[in-house]
Amino acid sequence: MTDLTDLTDVTDATDVIPRPRHAVAQDACFDLGPDTRLVADEGAGHTERWLRATLGAATGLPLAPGEGGGGAVRLSLDGALADEGYRLDIAPDGVRLTGGGPAGLFWGAQTLRQLLGPDAFRRAPLPGRRWRLPLGRIEDAPRFGWRGLMLDVSRHFMPKDGVLRQLDLMAAHKLNVLHFHLTDDQGWRIEIKRHPKLTGTGSWRSRTKFGHRASPLWEDKPHGGYYTQEDIREIVAYAAARHITVVPEIDVPGHSQAAIAAYPELGNTDVIDTTALSVWDTWGVSPNVLAPTENTLRFYEGVFEELLELFPSEFVHIGGDECPKDQWRASATAQARMAELGLADEDELQSWFIQHFDTWLAGRGRRLIGWDEILEGGLAKGAAVSSWRGYAGGIAAARAGHDVVMCPEQQVYLNFREDGGEDEPVPIAFVRTLEDVYRFEPVPAELTPEESGHVIGTQANLWTEVTENQERVDYQLFPRLAAFAEVAWSALPAPADRDYAAFERRMATHYRRLDALGVAYRPPAGPRPWQRRPGVLGRPMDGPPPNK
Repeated sequence: MTDLTDLTDVTDATDVIPRPRHAVAQDACFDLGPDTRLVADEGAGHTERWLRATLGAATGLPLAPGEGGGGAVRLSLDGALADEGYRLDIAPDGVRLTGGGPAGLFWGAQTLRQLLGPDAFRRAPLPGRRWRLPLGRIEDAPRFGWRGLMLDVSRHFMPKDGVLRQLDLMAAHKLNVLHFHLTDDQGWRIEIKRHPKLTGTGSWRSRTKFGHRASPLWEDKPHGGYYTQEDIREIVAYAAARHITVVPEIDVPGHSQAAIAAYPELGNTDVIDTTALSVWDTWGVSPNVLAPTENTLRFYEGVFEELLELFPSEFVHIGGDECPKDQWRASATAQARMAELGLADEDELQSWFIQHFDTWLAGRGRRLIGWDEILEGGLAKGAAVSSWRGYAGGIAAARAGHDVVMCPEQQVYLNFREDGGEDEPVPIAFVRTLEDVYRFEPVPAELTPEESGHVIGTQANLWTEVTENQERVDYQLFPRLAAFAEVAWSALPAPADRDYAAFERRMATHYRRLDALGVAYRPPAGPRPWQRRPGVLGRPMDGPPPNK
């Protein structure tokens, strides 16, 4: 038997992504056939049903329950393992998959599926296919508890089936948090029953800028959509069945023009005619922000009350980023509120707004998380930070005792362009290659071991201004999301010491899995002809991104 942590060529032979912590392999196989059974011990029934449905469709094998003469794939739990950890033993007479908890068992099932080969990711069997698993053992557990993807459905709406598909793709890569960006200037995407105009008016814009905001091109037709509360319950349940937590984001007090267009009294009515506002049809940061009034607070408390009924997640994201203060400076109402509260400036007014909902959520057993701007006025002890403007916000938060999710734009904003070539579609910002993402390190070296413990995880972010459909989302996410998944899951060496060549060799097989799943990824050689967007203006930036 060979230790896969020591021999790169054998590691490549298993082609597992994310890379397991420890594995041994033999030059022999266990064959699955019509008589192979799927046996679930207590607590393993959910993964058993998922495997039977998924592998049954791909292989055409019945994988009947109970013992049989063709060997068995036995699923069980062992509390001695980490909750998300698993152990996979493949012997000549059968397979044993053991999880520390239901989540670990499910992640082990993802590895088992990969070991069967790319055709195990199809929805129907190919004729003449032989289904084999290499003999050996894999022991595995994740590095981080938060392994996330932020999906913006406000700039371009993703229909429900597309979200469910993304959850399946996340599960295949052992990612376990969907940060669901549901509201912004360009659209409100979740039904709130007590405020029906949020979707009746706020979910549709009259037209859409095509390309970067400096582009002269427009798509002159309405764009929008929203999820009903029944849709949301389905999405949350579908995610939970895949051990993925959905963390909703309702953005306040900036990025709120869609809400103000629906309910003009939420805006700064003594500064502008908010009744003339519509859902924003271009990109960037709108100057139209929420008014710091009691009416606004009560309105959003109602929004969050309905939200908490739909999302059982520990964390609720409230945005808190990119809030222009010009209207507050010009507003007598805002200035009076500042005087009443004894606040020195408009930055403190934003902090007051955030702290209100920090306290409100904590009182209901939830934890606030927001973009790193929320640090600027102080936070309650349980609040957490998404560090997006680089590492600095995350470092400051960890040193102050706050939990951190590292998602610096310079490293893991997957809407950034993947290559510097002229045929890259709608190129945005700095080049972030597959290798760049693979060498991303979520824990800053400046942190002490105790401070590092506050880095609860990492996530990749996809903003969708220039990704208008599923194919464009696929192109921006893949293959880089596979590299990110390995960073989030695996115990990798320091960035400079990571074996990117070995990862590329494993990706040769992973591309075939993505093909079987129908993912329109960016090929290593560059975009295919139909993936290009000639003449559509982007905003490329030259040189390496600043690390700070």
